[in-house]
Amino acid sequence: MPKRTYQPKKIPRARKLGFRAKMSTKAGIRVLKARRLKGRWKLTPV
Repeated sequence: MPKRTYQPKKIPRARKLGFRAKMSTKAGIRVLKARRLKGRWKLTPV
């Protein structure tokens, strides 16, 4: 049986998808704004 393809690592995921990564671009800030307006409980997955 081969290894599963998704081998999660917290730090690379946070660097790519985390709050600070989102805040570093205009598009990311717009994403967070939209999620706040929608009333999301969590703004980012990490």
